[in-house]
Amino acid sequence: MTPSSRHDEAYARYTTLRIQRRGEAGAVLDVQMRALNGKLPTADSDGHRELAEIWREASADEQVRVVVLRGEAGGFSGGGDLAMVEQMSQDDATRVRVWKEARDLVYNLVNCDKPIVSAMHGPAVGAGLVAGLLADVSIAARSARIVDGHTKLGVAAGDHAAMVWPLLCGLAKAKYHLLLCEPLSGEEAERIGLVSLAVDEADLLPRAYEVADRLAAGSQNAIRWTKYALNNWLRQAGPTFDASLALEFMGFAGPDVREGISALRERRPARF
Repeated sequence: MTPSSRHDEAYARYTTLRIQRRGEAGAVLDVQMRALNGKLPTADSDGHRELAEIWREASADEQVRVVVLRGEAGGFSGGGDLAMVEQMSQDDATRVRVWKEARDLVYNLVNCDKPIVSAMHGPAVGAGLVAGLLADVSIAARSARIVDGHTKLGVAAGDHAAMVWPLLCGLAKAKYHLLLCEPLSGEEAERIGLVSLAVDEADLLPRAYEVADRLAAGSQNAIRWTKYALNNWLRQAGPTFDASLALEFMGFAGPDVREGISALRERRPARF
């Protein structure tokens, strides 16, 4: 069995991600978060785990030069499955498991030596948003709706935001959007520097593939080493991320998250 076929066999085991190679050389790995509910990709237990693991697999795949991450159907990502969130609020073993996955998702993305291009359309929230904003080149449809909804749920914004939002758009904007769960369009996200580019939705995937193809055609050592050096800005924020993630998961054991879950299910404002 060749190295690429071993990786293809591993990719085939993913159930919440549709993974394909693009081009004759298969240098671009196309990773699509699947909308298993028919509407939006949602991070249930399998989806959360697989989104954390795929970056190690791609990094080890010598045939891959670039990864493109995109969503399916109505949007990029729909956030966490409420059943999983409720289980986290009730069971310590689940909290510990998902905390490890959330930690690995961020650090595996940061440490993946292949450049990652994200293509965000429609809603972009939850674990998918983590990957979308930590991508090396983040491209959003102008009409995309980006929101970090942690405080609305009753937990700290811990899964990536404290690490990267202040670096991308400044502390004042980060606090405004993270404390209030204030949504941004893709156009506004580009204006404040939260994403690399904003384009019309019809141009989103062609532009993402264009960027990926240019990266795949470039000097791989030069690109990967530049990414590694630049990501030291994120590694320096590692202690801030670790603290925010711990505070988020401490919140999952508290009373506010139970009210947050109820409010979301009943489609009403939370009463904290």
